[in-house]
Amino acid sequence: MTSSLQSPFQGAGLSEVQPTPPSTDTPPLTIVIFGASGDLTHRKLVPALFDLMVDGLLHPETRILGVARSPKTHEEFRGELRASVQTFARSTNHLDLFSEFEKKIFYHPMTFDDPNGYTAIRTTLLSDEFRKPTRGNVLYYLATPPSYFVPIIRNLGSFGLAKINEDTGETPAPFTRIIVEKPFGRDLASARDLNREVLQVFAEPQVYRIDHYLGKETVQNIVVFRLSNPVFGNLWNNVFVKSVHISVHESVGVEGRGGYFEEAGILRDMVQNHLFQLMTLTAMEPPVAFEAESIRDEKVKVLRSLKPVRIDDLPRTIVRGQYTVGEVDGVPVQGYRNEPKIPPLSDTSTFVRMKVEIQNWRWAGVPFYLTAGKRMSKRETLVRIVFKDFPFALFRLAGTPGTVPNELIIRIQPNEGIALRFGIKKPGGSLMIDPVEMNFSYQQAYRAQAPEAYERLLHDAIVGDSTLFARNDEVENSWNFMAPFLGDLTKLSPLRFYTAGTDGPEEQDRIGEPSPA
Repeated sequence: MTSSLQSPFQGAGLSEVQPTPPSTDTPPLTIVIFGASGDLTHRKLVPALFDLMVDGLLHPETRILGVARSPKTHEEFRGELRASVQTFARSTNHLDLFSEFEKKIFYHPMTFDDPNGYTAIRTTLLSDEFRKPTRGNVLYYLATPPSYFVPIIRNLGSFGLAKINEDTGETPAPFTRIIVEKPFGRDLASARDLNREVLQVFAEPQVYRIDHYLGKETVQNIVVFRLSNPVFGNLWNNVFVKSVHISVHESVGVEGRGGYFEEAGILRDMVQNHLFQLMTLTAMEPPVAFEAESIRDEKVKVLRSLKPVRIDDLPRTIVRGQYTVGEVDGVPVQGYRNEPKIPPLSDTSTFVRMKVEIQNWRWAGVPFYLTAGKRMSKRETLVRIVFKDFPFALFRLAGTPGTVPNELIIRIQPNEGIALRFGIKKPGGSLMIDPVEMNFSYQQAYRAQAPEAYERLLHDAIVGDSTLFARNDEVENSWNFMAPFLGDLTKLSPLRFYTAGTDGPEEQDRIGEPSPA
């Protein structure tokens, strides 16, 4: 498709945007979403932006420009987004505000390699209708398949869109930023190539590599809980901690993404990004300041401290699995090899359990077990800290079998909260120790529905807070550690099969202590 050089947004209703009290900390800007026809835009991004507007966290002069290949008008695009907001937004009780919200939305049809399309975008962003009310601020969002990242980034550079308003001499200077969705590369070499492409066009402070797991309230609270509560923070080391278990269990299968998942596997889809993010936040040293670069520095130090895995050690480090026919919540489901676009003899992992070691002063000797799986018995993401037992089992001398291990459990989804497991005396005449839990629930403590992850991350990118986004060296260090796991593992770590709706292959416990119940 070839785009007209004339700006396609003239006469599209900009003057009709009704002013609302602006947010005190959110600047006006134009958000350009490449891939505006995709699921991510409709299910997550636009509903999140609507929720931000309802909460007063989106400046009233904000513009949202959707870019995709499908030909449609502004009105058709707005109608599609209305249906998406009605279905996926958190603030569905405020749908009466959509008429105000949709006046900020515009659409531009173009292919991502069309030079006329980028010229038209540039003309629009520099027009008085866009530039003056937004003060020249621009945020690009690459909500496209990864194969389009480099062509779009190169064209943004070639057409002067990476620093479109930054040389005007205004104070404060307009900003230009870009959000890049995961996956950021598929191995170390491709991650380095993509970083090189991005950093030839944008400076590192302009780049926001997004992982939506970091937008979850409980993930952010890993750091706050530990560093604001000395009773737990002082125990956060190898003197008191026996092991750390980080698990991301999904009850769903590949959900129509068979082609992508067959190529990526669970290691690329979940471990290198989501689980490593949870691990670095759990294990990092206290930062010198609660600010973006200090926190990201400490996360990178964790990745650099990981004990390298030799090829010969892989059988003792990882267990791979693949789900077969079974039931989830009483509903029959097919096996992975029966999913659409999956080869009948696929060796791709849908489950993995890894044992990693962090070789630094705080964590030396403490195993970290990372587990991810699809078609598990339940959907659950948690971080479990298992504390060491006393060296002397006092109660055994009284005829009572072992003590109850103390555990701190941080539940990230679906029931966000924090639990502490400990032992107490069971009522009665005999000495019996029962395990019990003290539970904190976000839903019970805070009745209001928590913001979705994309709300937090979009707002952070708008205000320029990169704390919850990955830096280039963080991405490359994670892929560097993963390198031995991305080759042919069939002989070193054979595929184990597990029935869909269970907790993974029985062989998973052979690489260390069993995963706690």
